Amino acid sequence: GDYTCTFTYSAQGGTNEQWQMNIGVSEDNLLFSCSVWRPQGKSYLFFTQFKAEVKGAKIEHAMAYSQAAVGAQSDVPLKQEEFEITETTVSHREGKFRFELSKLMIVAKTPRDEL
Repeated sequence: GDYTCTFTYSAQGGTNEQWQMNIGVSEDNLLFSCSVWRPQGKSYLFFTQFKAEVKGAKIEHAMAYSQAAVGAQSDVPLKQEEFEITETTVSHREGKFRFELSKLMIVAKTPRDEL
């Protein structure tokens, strides 16, 4: 549709890690979601930076995790100071980010023509 989600990053280490990216739009077309994660839970990549950007929608809610849920373990969120959220991006915060990322979720609101 009219929405895009781009994930750019720089990382070191890790071998053959498999990641997934999902993009979805709600039935009423008001919400757009974008998720990037490692289904096996924790990533062993050393992330030096990351940025997710949405186009065609404004971020309503976003969260980044150092560990993704697997089995009985839950998602482990990054500390709030490790990343920043703007209207269209979620990115690492230089000097505060601790190089761990396993999951990133964004929910954005799509522009709507007011009657």
